[in-house]
Amino acid sequence: MAALAALVVGIAVVALAHCSVAAGTAAPPPKGPVTYVFGDSMSEVGNNNYFQLSLAKANYPWYGIDYPKGVATGRFTNGRTIGDYMDAKFGIPSPPPFLSLSMADDDDFLTGVNFASGGAGILNETGVYFVEYFSFDQQISCFESVKKAMIAKIGKEAAEETVNAAMFQIGLGSNDYINNFLQPFMADGTTYTHDQFIRLLVATLDRQLKRLYGLGARKVAFNGLPPLGCIPAQRVKLATGECLEHVNSYAVQFNAAAKKLLDGMNARLPGAQMGLADCYSVVMELIQHPQKHGFTTSDTSCCGVDTKVGGLCLPDSTPCRDRKAYVFWDAYHTSDAANRVIADRLWDDMTSASAGAPAPRARAPGPAAAPAPSPSRA
Repeated sequence: MAALAALVVGIAVVALAHCSVAAGTAAPPPKGPVTYVFGDSMSEVGNNNYFQLSLAKANYPWYGIDYPKGVATGRFTNGRTIGDYMDAKFGIPSPPPFLSLSMADDDDFLTGVNFASGGAGILNETGVYFVEYFSFDQQISCFESVKKAMIAKIGKEAAEETVNAAMFQIGLGSNDYINNFLQPFMADGTTYTHDQFIRLLVATLDRQLKRLYGLGARKVAFNGLPPLGCIPAQRVKLATGECLEHVNSYAVQFNAAAKKLLDGMNARLPGAQMGLADCYSVVMELIQHPQKHGFTTSDTSCCGVDTKVGGLCLPDSTPCRDRKAYVFWDAYHTSDAANRVIADRLWDDMTSASAGAPAPRARAPGPAAAPAPSPSRA
């Protein structure tokens, strides 16, 4: 958490530096930190809408029923994502989906982009039965194209400074378990022991983070896995409806390995500020003590689709009457109300930890610094 706290302090300093840029630069600076989002369906804001053959989409009712104007944007929840709420705390709009942008015609990509895609995992083989989606490696390639467009528009020095100062939010790994290792028809679950699988995940993530670092990423917030054994789609595998403790233990082990990786990168890579967000504890608190946070139900989904093929809230589903009372919206994804609480907790944890962290020295702004088998959880 200390690394993540330092990252938040750094972002705050950068935001203040941007605010102090003198008027008259070639392009106006962003009003808050530039944010790049990489991830799966928990972070997606609509990229898969643009894939004609994708089986991982949420651009239909009842998704988005509690989003402004009740629009189904492609977010896999009834309203806003955790990322949406975190962006609001930073005082910035949620970055648009990469595939919605025309980098030749507008400047929207200069203030942040969301590359997240339902079905994605750390491993390229994860989610293959969703047909069309962006794997993490593909998301990084998309970011590379954004950076090239930035250089063409604002120059190499300004582009480098903007990327170095930006917040990189990464939320991946859940699908590598839910839609890969734990699926009997996927090879990884039979090829590797869990210890071997974690080593594969960490080695792959190490390469991917180094690639992002090479492209200029310095401030990285990596979301740890939540208690995957407690999502409704896993609970139904037991007659008692209890959490699958062995699956939760997988998540705990992965989080420990990911933290060790991030700490090592901070030690080895100059300027790196990479931290693990403790999503496991935050989500487990909601699951074990829902009433404490205004919920009544944390073991089943609002849409009542826990045992249905795919586990998504399709148009023929019947959502619960009080959507704010449920921690889970569908069999895999948390509700808008839960996402708000999770964002509040993560923010409080980061800012309270950063209170005791020394603020990094602000840098002067640069010139013109403008910035399948049945598919389940996506």
